[in-house]
Amino acid sequence: MDRIAIISDVHANITALNAVLNDIHSRGIFRIYCLGDSVIKGCNPDLVIDKLKESCEIVLKGNCDESVSSSNAKAKNFWSRLKIGEDRANYLSNLPIYTEFYMSGRLVRLFHASPYSLSHIYNPMFSNRDTLRETIEINSPLKLFDNTDFLGKTKDDPVPDIVGYGHIHTPNIVRYKNKTIFNTGSVGMPIEMSNNNNLFDETNRFSTLASYIILEGTYNSKNLDSLSINLVRVPYDIQKEIEYLENSDMPGKEHTIKSLKTASSF
Repeated sequence: MDRIAIISDVHANITALNAVLNDIHSRGIFRIYCLGDSVIKGCNPDLVIDKLKESCEIVLKGNCDESVSSSNAKAKNFWSRLKIGEDRANYLSNLPIYTEFYMSGRLVRLFHASPYSLSHIYNPMFSNRDTLRETIEINSPLKLFDNTDFLGKTKDDPVPDIVGYGHIHTPNIVRYKNKTIFNTGSVGMPIEMSNNNNLFDETNRFSTLASYIILEGTYNSKNLDSLSINLVRVPYDIQKEIEYLENSDMPGKEHTIKSLKTASSF
C-alpha cells in the first residue's frame, strides 16, 4: 500500500511543523502534500516556507498565501511579507490551487478551501449564518465536488469521489451520498469552535494538538482496492512556539498565543 501524508494550515508555526514532519517520517511516509496557508498568524513564515519546499512533493496555495504574496501586501509593508522577502512571496504567488490523483480506484481532489475560491467555507459542524462569512458559506457538501471555472474544470471532466481540504482548522471525515470528504485540520493553529464558550476548560488541551491526514491505498490506480483515511493528532511544544512569538515584533501576537493555548478561534 502507498501512503500520503496531507497537511494544511501551518500558519508560520515552525515548532508544530517540525513535530508533524517528525511524526510523518517516523511512520516511513515520505510523500507529503500541503494544502496551503503556510503563513500569517505565526512569526516564522520564512522558516516554514523553506521547510515545506524541502519536505513536500506538492504545496497548494491558500487564502493567506495569496494575501501575503499580493502587490497590496508589499505596498503596505505587511509584516509577514517583509519577513519572507520577495523570492518566497513569488513562490507563494505561483503555487497551484488544486491537485488530483487516483487512489485505489477513487479520484481524489485536494484544494485549500473549496472549488469556488480560496476562501469559501464548508464546515459540517458549525454554521457561519449571521456572520461576516455568511456570503461565502457552502451549505451543501455536494458543492465541494463541483467542476468549476475557478479550478479550470468543465462539466466534461471527471467528478471526484473524495475531496480533501483545509481552511477551517477543525479536522473531520464525512461520508455523504457515496462521496467522502475529509478535512486535515491545522498543523499550526488548531481550532475547536466549541472552545470559544469556555476558553480555559482543561479538556481544551486535547484540541490544541497539531493534526494531519494519512491517505493509504494504491496510488495512481483506477482499480477498486482497499483505502483508508486516518486522522493523526500530534502534540508539540506549544510553550516554545509562544516564546518565539513573545520575542518577536509581530503585530497581533497576543491573539495567536491565546489560540495556541486554547484551540479557540478568538
